[in-house]
Amino acid sequence: MSDSYEEATVNPDGSTTFEDTAGQESFNETGSDGAEEMLNDGEMEATGIDPAFYLLGAAAVIVLLVALIIRRQRKKTEDTDDFFSNLDGDKFNLKLPAAVDEYYAIKEKAIQSGWQPGQRAAPGTPPSGPHRVLAQALMKRCIADIPLVTHIQKESSGMNKLYSNSMCSVKQWRTYEAAEAMVSAEVDEVRQEADEIEPGWSGVIWRQAMQYHNMLKNKQEMGAKQKAALAEKKKAEEDKVLAEKRKVEAAEARVLAAEKAAAELIAAEDREKQSKSAFSSKEGGMKKGFLNSGSAKKK
Repeated sequence: MSDSYEEATVNPDGSTTFEDTAGQESFNETGSDGAEEMLNDGEMEATGIDPAFYLLGAAAVIVLLVALIIRRQRKKTEDTDDFFSNLDGDKFNLKLPAAVDEYYAIKEKAIQSGWQPGQRAAPGTPPSGPHRVLAQALMKRCIADIPLVTHIQKESSGMNKLYSNSMCSVKQWRTYEAAEAMVSAEVDEVRQEADEIEPGWSGVIWRQAMQYHNMLKNKQEMGAKQKAALAEKKKAEEDKVLAEKRKVEAAEARVLAAEKAAAELIAAEDREKQSKSAFSSKEGGMKKGFLNSGSAKKK
């Protein structure tokens, strides 16, 4: 037996119609359930996001942060390398003084004149003899080397400390090593040349050169101080003369200003007198004419 039934409906014209409600209810129930399911599926599709997208976004952010950190560290390292490579870059670019080449030129001339290495100077040798001239040239060379020697001695401990603590670049350290080797070779060579000129002189030549260097340095400093004192004295005298000149000019300007003021005052008084005189003469003439005209009318 079917669950369907017919429903009678009386129309306004008196006719009757029958409708099958079972199919409609079945349709309504099925349709409403399908619509709800479709709405629920739509809401899930609209609000439900796959967690993989969150993981992917987090991974991208982490990669970006790591890249920024690596780039910043790399830039900092490059800046540090540039700093140490440029730090005192010219401090150890040393060159031997011109006195070195001058010494060897004089030595060549001395050999041509008959001088032999290791030969002591004969007693009473004139000051202009090859032996004496060569000794003076070597002392001049040694004195010119003193600034290089003192510079390397001063920087040696600091550079060794920086290198041991990895605080200087390899380029800077190699430049220092080259400068130190050059100066050490120069010191040894000067000692050898000293023994060739005067045996045993190598033990004292650098000490003598240091003394002469200090004497010359003190002399230069005293000369510079005297020159500065003279320049200051001259400037003080010039300032004094200039002050006196300005004082005289100021006095003359005051006198001229006073004379100008006096002249302007006299001129103003003259103008005032002339104005009063002109006014008085004009008033007297009017009175005289007035009386004359009155007397003429009486007649």
